[in-house]
Amino acid sequence: MNLEALATAARKVVGVKQTGKALQRKQAITVFLADDADARLTGPIRTECENQGIEVVSCETMQALGKACGIHAGASAAAILKA
Repeated sequence: MNLEALATAARKVVGVKQTGKALQRKQAITVFLADDADARLTGPIRTECENQGIEVVSCETMQALGKACGIHAGASAAAILKA
């Protein structure tokens, strides 16, 4: 899966907190994490994805991930949600 899939997804969340909540509710299908984001923020999300067997897609920069999400700021994490 790539950033284009995130950009065109009907249901998605942006940000560490919202992505974490989506994982807790077991609503996430795929999670995107920025490589340049603080590992203290993205580490727990990556671990939870591994526990649930959810695909994690790495993105080079927070700015690129934010742009794919349609926001003008950087984003550390984002997720595509179940329909």
